[in-house]
Amino acid sequence: MGDVPAPDLLTDSDTQIPDTATLLAAAVEAIGGAERPGQVEMAQAVEKAIAAGEHLAAQAGTGTGKSLAYLVPAIRHAVDKGTTVVVSTATIALQRQLVDRDLPRLAETLGPLLGRELKFAILKGRRNYLCLNRVQTGALDDPEDGTGGLFDPQQLSALGRQVKRLNEWAEETSTGDRDELVPGVQEQAWRQVSVTAKECLGAQRCPQGTECFAELARAEAGEAHVVVTNHALLAIDALEEFQVLPEHDVVIVDEAHELVDRVTSVATGELSAAAVEASARRCGRLIEDGLADRLKESAEGLGLLLEDLPGGRMDVLSPALGNTLAVVRDAAHACLTALGPEKKDSDPGNMAARKAARSSLEDLHETAVRLLESFQPEISARFDVVWLEKPFVQDGKPKRPPALHVAPIGVGGLLRTTLFEQRTAILTSATLTLGGSFEPLARQWGLPSLDAAAGQTPQDAKAAAEGLARTATKDGEKEKEVVWSGLDAGSPFDHPRSGILYVARHLPQPGRDGLQDAYLTEITELIEAAGGRALGLFSSMRAARQAADELKDHLTHPLLCQGEDSTSLLVKQFAEDERTSLFGTLSLWQGVDVPGPSLQLVIMDRIPFPRPDDPVSSARSRAVAAGGGNGFMAVAATHAALLLAQGAGRLLRSMDDRGVVAVLDPRLATARYGSFLKSSLPPFWPTTDPDVVRNALRRLDAAASATD
Repeated sequence: MGDVPAPDLLTDSDTQIPDTATLLAAAVEAIGGAERPGQVEMAQAVEKAIAAGEHLAAQAGTGTGKSLAYLVPAIRHAVDKGTTVVVSTATIALQRQLVDRDLPRLAETLGPLLGRELKFAILKGRRNYLCLNRVQTGALDDPEDGTGGLFDPQQLSALGRQVKRLNEWAEETSTGDRDELVPGVQEQAWRQVSVTAKECLGAQRCPQGTECFAELARAEAGEAHVVVTNHALLAIDALEEFQVLPEHDVVIVDEAHELVDRVTSVATGELSAAAVEASARRCGRLIEDGLADRLKESAEGLGLLLEDLPGGRMDVLSPALGNTLAVVRDAAHACLTALGPEKKDSDPGNMAARKAARSSLEDLHETAVRLLESFQPEISARFDVVWLEKPFVQDGKPKRPPALHVAPIGVGGLLRTTLFEQRTAILTSATLTLGGSFEPLARQWGLPSLDAAAGQTPQDAKAAAEGLARTATKDGEKEKEVVWSGLDAGSPFDHPRSGILYVARHLPQPGRDGLQDAYLTEITELIEAAGGRALGLFSSMRAARQAADELKDHLTHPLLCQGEDSTSLLVKQFAEDERTSLFGTLSLWQGVDVPGPSLQLVIMDRIPFPRPDDPVSSARSRAVAAGGGNGFMAVAATHAALLLAQGAGRLLRSMDDRGVVAVLDPRLATARYGSFLKSSLPPFWPTTDPDVVRNALRRLDAAASATD
């Protein structure tokens, strides 16, 4: 791995560092807050875990103040030990909260108490920073999406305008951070001025190395007490041979309920004819002997074959596909050999072209090899799942070409060896206990389980079983255990007095052909009783649009639907107009924070199980069953419980909030797994009586109207 400078943050041995309790009290007082028992308890648990070198899973509900609860002991540790603590998040919104609000306040308040200036930084993947060398030398080729957008004069003109704007922005920006470009540009344009980590020439070789935005961000992170990053970069740091993050001994994973999905996404490979053809173009000008033509021919063969194959999960490697993948693999390897080792070139453009070609060919070769090796004779022995994604057609044209994907069935073993065996991890979220236990998520993370065989894939069961025993370090040094504990810091909300959980037991089970009339009637009556003020969370965009289209003419209050404008603008409008309702899907289940009377009713149309044909979920469920566990409970029910809890968490966002969570799917009350799902939700007062919940909503509406 490449070296990242360790922070020069050694403390003065004569300086007595205040304890965490004192620092937390000062931080809370500085923001005008009040001491919260759950916050204090969590801060003490974080401090203890860091000191002991053990892992902690801490659930802290909305309003607990969990960011201060982990930041204060983390900062104290960083200053005391002269090290860096990494904080990883799943969303940009939380990153901005930490970097723009929480950390600046803590730096101002705690710096004098600690006797030094506190330093913090944000670090993102290299692709998020504008590449000055790419701007100077120009884009290498057209994109790999295979849609032919660059041959559409209208799209080409729009793309050209955006790239021109990016080149102008390159002269103005001091960070090169894509998130600071407002308004943003489409991905196709951004790719013309950015590079991946593998495409980067490196600071020593690149003529722009001393001015490189990504390297400057890395250097700043190397001098920080706290570095804020995202789950994707955390995964890349673990997976790649090169080091991305500064040296650190503690990782705090906020929004930890999304960790498995984000790591899975980073570890997923993709292969399409368009990608193979793009690699052939990139190396065509750099090698001879017709090798690039062979690679291009393999792309054509792959494209024709994938067009004829059915989409979905692949359990058997057909001879035709096996042969085609082998041709792609061998052609890519031949091109890599002809390209030769990396070498310095006086022309930065040539260097960049060779680097990009090598990176593309290596990815191509590795993915083809991985695909071929994924079809072990025994399904229970497989570590990866393969599926074919067929193109989504719009206006008679495919949005993307067919593509093969390969993803890990489980990431627990990976997380255990690259995270939990290497450093202390604090995993936190408002939703970590499912069915009243930390175990479901702990198993997915690869942490030791009280029952290593129950409800896991064989791969993760093996990882958990090994975690329960002592495991030797790579250097054969003193054996160590992966030890963790769970803490539920509770919530400041009085859920039974503040909210009602209504399950529409009288409705029929949800069907596959859209929302039934009974569901539409139920939604209408609930929203009318609430006077609007409703957030509709639907299991699919199709259902959300159907409900919006059919109810807009029947409701007496405004109704918005995701997709009519940017989600952030829709949420803003929803929050500002108390009578407005908003319908949407996945991002709204977890991304809406609207305190006050604008949100007094959360409607969920059905239990959000993963689609039965989802390749990764179905493969994981099958693997659990092969190991003797309950695949449905370990995968589908756990997925649904997590989303239900996240959706229900949209209701109470401040101490004065009141309202109803309405789940229209009667299976929550009637199915055997219903108790597991309900025990994953906040402890609202439960009812299945439609009249009770409508009367409650009318009273809430009257009270809110009286204060207008």
